[in-house]
Amino acid sequence: MDTVSSHPNALEMLLITFLMVETFMVASAGNFYQDVDITWGDGRGTILNNGQLLTLSLDKASGSGFQSRNEYLYGKFDMQLKLVPGNSAGTVTAYYLKSRGSSWDEIDFEFLGNLSGDPYIVHTNVYTGGKGDREQQFYLWFDPTAGFHTNSILWNPGHIIFYVDGRPIREFKNLESAGVPYPKNQSMRMYSSLWNADDWATRGGLVKTDWSQAPFRASFRKFSANACVWSNGVSSCSSNLSSNNTWFSQELDSSGQKVLKWVQKNYMVYNYCKDAKRFPQGLPVECTVTNRKQNKHFPQDNFVV
Repeated sequence: MDTVSSHPNALEMLLITFLMVETFMVASAGNFYQDVDITWGDGRGTILNNGQLLTLSLDKASGSGFQSRNEYLYGKFDMQLKLVPGNSAGTVTAYYLKSRGSSWDEIDFEFLGNLSGDPYIVHTNVYTGGKGDREQQFYLWFDPTAGFHTNSILWNPGHIIFYVDGRPIREFKNLESAGVPYPKNQSMRMYSSLWNADDWATRGGLVKTDWSQAPFRASFRKFSANACVWSNGVSSCSSNLSSNNTWFSQELDSSGQKVLKWVQKNYMVYNYCKDAKRFPQGLPVECTVTNRKQNKHFPQDNFVV
């Protein structure tokens, strides 16, 4: 695995530029008392510091979780997370967008715990119409338990981009013109949870949760949704989106593509598009048309002034 120091000058400048851009894009942080509801966990979820901090805990009896009060149809979403420290094997800390119903859409960040000293794995997935199977996994280039780090989802009519601390790690393009479904019609809420998944999360389920380490705890702060709120079939965004909503047509430029390729070269540990054994009938369509120009038809029908 290459290291950052192997390309110090150009790469460092590129990453600094990206972090500066990300800083200007983030909307002001909200307040958890106003923005979310703790929906399960029987007291294991707690809002602290006048609404600026939220913690979730997991023990053998239950995990915990919360969700946004608003539903959204497109947006830029940021959350700072500090993950479960120590031996977190078997635990999953999730941060994702999801719609309702049996044919749901979903955009996932899941952080898979591991034995002490082993790195966390970031598990990402995109569901359309209730079907996922689009997993990409990455190691992190820092200790996510030592402090807070920003995880972001950009979702607009042309692109879904996953960011960690301002660096793009994954892009899912709108390739409807090639027959690939894209989440565009169902509003989603933001969800976060901490739960036990020791049947699959760590080394395919070989390493189980050590309950003597419980309670496990993850922390959240600075949730920001620069997004179109969806309520009663009407969007808060008009058909003529203002310059404040530059995220609506945002995509990775050449610098962003270079950072994306660097992350994927150095830190990607699984890519469904490279798993030919899993798809004996052929790789999914989006894996074979990545060089085709993405769908540029950004439908505005859902946006009502």
